[in-house]
Amino acid sequence: MSDTPKPPMRPATLAAQAAGAIDGETAGVVPAVHMATTFLRGADYAPLNGDNIYLRSHNENTRVAERLLSALEGAAETLLFPSGMAAVAAVFRTVPTGGAVVVQRQIYWGTTAWIRDFCERRQITLHEVEASDAAALAAVCAEHRPTLVWVETPSNPWLRITDVAGAAQIAHNVGAALVVDSTAASPVLSQPLALGADIVMHSATKGINGHSDVLAGSLSVRDHDRPMWQAIRADRDMAGAVLGPMEAWLLTRGMRTLPLRMREMSGNAMRLAEFLSDHPNVETVLYPGLSDHPGHEIARQQMKGGFGGLLSFVVKGEAQAALRAVGRLQLFHRATSLGGVESLVEHRHTIEPHTGIPEGLLRLSVGIEDADDLIADLGQALGQ
Repeated sequence: MSDTPKPPMRPATLAAQAAGAIDGETAGVVPAVHMATTFLRGADYAPLNGDNIYLRSHNENTRVAERLLSALEGAAETLLFPSGMAAVAAVFRTVPTGGAVVVQRQIYWGTTAWIRDFCERRQITLHEVEASDAAALAAVCAEHRPTLVWVETPSNPWLRITDVAGAAQIAHNVGAALVVDSTAASPVLSQPLALGADIVMHSATKGINGHSDVLAGSLSVRDHDRPMWQAIRADRDMAGAVLGPMEAWLLTRGMRTLPLRMREMSGNAMRLAEFLSDHPNVETVLYPGLSDHPGHEIARQQMKGGFGGLLSFVVKGEAQAALRAVGRLQLFHRATSLGGVESLVEHRHTIEPHTGIPEGLLRLSVGIEDADDLIADLGQALGQ
């Protein structure tokens, strides 16, 4: 191999080359899987490899995936977790008992449910606000001066867009850290750290992995020296909220095609959003790529290369009509999650009936199939 320094790489090259990762022992272009849980020491009991003592803290496959995700995210450091919710929990465990947090209203229901329960158990005051409303976010932060501000953009399933740069300034004005759940965008379409966020979180199960076969979460930080991040790192190590070698290897493999997948998903979702906007049996389409979406201009500024594969729309006739359409779909799999290569559909009111979700709302995770086939399937299901 040449010793000539490599020029800076764009995201598609970083991903395809796994940020330069190879198998150092065999020179294979694919990194090896390292399954050992413990590592040898010499006769003097010094580690033979100072970087490896025990798998919980020293997982080479995790390091490879973390380096690649850091490069894509523009982060100082990334930590992987065994699920997105484990990553959420790691952040909130840094909030002191009796503290205060501000959390965006109507985000992923699992995040909201866990945060509400955790805050109640820890006597943490929780303030929920519509973060896409900058004035509302600024007012609640100024009044309550939280330790942490949590936003999700684009939000799931409402597809609301929060101005990350504006939210960062609001949070920092009161001494709070801004954490952004950017799962629906992925680091290919949006880089919240560059916009001022302190930490960006992903359910890596979704678009980052992209194949519906790995459960994982990630946190990436702008400044790895801040005490909050040091606490997260120590907690992950001691509590054992770590990713296994095979899952980390699969995550790296998934990320190698991330730019290609997100480009195709975004293009397909845009085609579907335009089709649904003109359909007589559709009441509303929620997709930030549409020019009449209330967050379109902000999304256009902070999302580069597309608006993602997450799309929601409301069927006329409420639950009965929506469920009838879902039952007729042939290509869209009726399943939860998002970000995989296959297209999925969810009737969200069935999943979270008490959260204000319209009874006719269907959430689509648009995959990489041919857009014309997906449009035809939606058309026959809705009735043309």
